[in-house]
Amino acid sequence: MEKAEGFELFELHYSDLLILSSDYVQSPSSSPAELQRLDIVKRHIMETLGPMGPGLLSVSGVPNYSVLRHCLPLARNLALIDSDQRNRILKDNKLGSDVPLKNPCRNVSSFAMQLRYFEKNSNSGGDLLFNDRAKEFESLGSDLTELGFFMMELGLRLARVCDSAIGGRELEQSLLESRASKGRLIHYHSKLDTRLLLKHSAKKKRGNSKHEQKRKQAHDEQGASKACFGSDLWQQWHYDYGIFTILTAPLFLLQEIEEEEDLMESRYEECGYPNGHTCLQIYDHNKKGIFMANSSPENFIIQVGESAEVLSKGKLRATLHSVSRPGKYENLSRETFVVFLQPAWDKVLCISGYPMKCLSLEDRCLNLLTSEEEEEEGFGERIEEIEKIVPPLSSRLKDGMTFAEFSRETTRQYYGGSGLQSNR
Repeated sequence: MEKAEGFELFELHYSDLLILSSDYVQSPSSSPAELQRLDIVKRHIMETLGPMGPGLLSVSGVPNYSVLRHCLPLARNLALIDSDQRNRILKDNKLGSDVPLKNPCRNVSSFAMQLRYFEKNSNSGGDLLFNDRAKEFESLGSDLTELGFFMMELGLRLARVCDSAIGGRELEQSLLESRASKGRLIHYHSKLDTRLLLKHSAKKKRGNSKHEQKRKQAHDEQGASKACFGSDLWQQWHYDYGIFTILTAPLFLLQEIEEEEDLMESRYEECGYPNGHTCLQIYDHNKKGIFMANSSPENFIIQVGESAEVLSKGKLRATLHSVSRPGKYENLSRETFVVFLQPAWDKVLCISGYPMKCLSLEDRCLNLLTSEEEEEEGFGERIEEIEKIVPPLSSRLKDGMTFAEFSRETTRQYYGGSGLQSNR
């Protein structure tokens, strides 16, 4: 794929988010000039998240940000630790996983947790005895819960701001009715990770001769190169189907290339963004192109999901996105924590009054092109490739579906046995 152009995300300052999500209009301390400035900020928010914008923004100026995200490097350590030890750590910190962690050829390792609104942080790490290696995970559950609750607050406040612009309280109320969100600590594996995991997996095999082990290991590594390294994406193109997705700006780690070392003992160091961007790429249907999102490492990122698009009757627009893998950095990994805010499972989604032309990816994209643009830019071919793996909303959402039904159908069409991304 050709190199995507970068763009700076609109920055919403945290202090402005606090004011806009309160009754600032009635505050006696708000001058006419300040009220005008805040109205302009609100308009920029809606333009950014609406049909003519990219569908995502960043939140800057968050107090104690470095403290909140200090646990991100543990995503890598948890992904590479011995599976028996990892299972105990996950159980003790009330974490699970929604990816097959036994597969050494996986692109990502994801560790999930439930975050319940208004619930006191009780993920204390339990009473299990930790050895020296596992002690660093002792407070992981409580640290992630604290971070997750803060990110949930960001989403609730943004929902309140959008509701005030749209009218009503549909978004905020839908979030509160759900009573819970899902958090995910994600490690995007480097190519070096995969080779190390394959070697580690081969060492654990029993009953094979050394010659047979070496032969099988070489075969596995060759297969891994084809299966895992053939794509320039860490994560394929998709829409999130909740209301908002809140992300920490990613942390990138460079690992020293010592392939004979123990997985956890290999050294790494934090580095800046590769090629100057976050590796989060979006398709902007207005600008007719694929763009790399850029945001300060000190910011949070908030994306619009398809449920928000439906609940807002098209006033907000979901973000079609993927995560690119920088080709020249085989020892680079990416760490982030994500919170998915969604409606209650029994929330009924109505598409009456919704702009039907928005239901199809083809309608969103291809009908904006002239034949000259398709020929000159090859844009139609790129969208055609994406369309092959992104099921249109019209095929997944029927009027009157509950969010649970919409979620199941979306998951099936993306990742089910015959799903468009089942083998990706």
